[in-house]
Amino acid sequence: MTAAFTISRRSLFALSAGVALVASAPKVWAQAAAPAAPAGPFSLPKRPYEANALEPHIDAATMDIHYNRHHAAYVAALNGAAKDNGVIAKATVGELLADLNQLPESLRTLVRNNGGGHANHMMFWEVIGPNAGGAPGGEVAAAITRDLGGFDKFKADFEAAGLRVFGSGWVFVTVDKAGKLSLLPRPNQDSPVMDKQMVLFGNDVWEHAYYLKYQNRRVDYLKAWWNVVNWAKIEERYAAAKAGKLAI
Repeated sequence: MTAAFTISRRSLFALSAGVALVASAPKVWAQAAAPAAPAGPFSLPKRPYEANALEPHIDAATMDIHYNRHHAAYVAALNGAAKDNGVIAKATVGELLADLNQLPESLRTLVRNNGGGHANHMMFWEVIGPNAGGAPGGEVAAAITRDLGGFDKFKADFEAAGLRVFGSGWVFVTVDKAGKLSLLPRPNQDSPVMDKQMVLFGNDVWEHAYYLKYQNRRVDYLKAWWNVVNWAKIEERYAAAKAGKLAI
């Protein structure tokens, strides 16, 4: 009886220690420095705010993992490929995506996945931020009313499109040179740039964008995301698109 009781206590102690270790793991992982990326023509853009700046809507751990792990991995893959492929090294990510079918077939999947991921995330960090949210104004608000049925309808349609993405993907708002807006979901890291379209803004609905805080409740993440949308930056992107100067 005593031996059995001793083993039970030891097992309980080990289990408790294991649970404590697992519970602390996400925080340790999120705060760990990103691995050094291979030097090359592509770089991880500096995020213009701290990881905790979007709380409580997007938590700091998610922001760290998303930026330092996922986005950094796309950049590292592109730079690794650029070492042996001059066609990648000499082009911008926008040029690579726009002319994807002109690349050697052996490179297309790599560029589609990692170039798309790099382009999408460069846009993503730019169109969200602290002290943001609310409703758009100016020309963007007018365009949403004209092309997408008004802000309330647009929000509902955008969230519904995000929920319909099966697995991983994005929901984009594209804009043409005339300023016309369209709602466009895409799977994986596919970018509208691949179809020679300009991206006004978009939301990442891969699980890595929300799972630590929202688990499987993508709908809650989509609704909370409006609190961090940077409409002032989107207005700048809209003007650039109409001038034909919006690349990513």
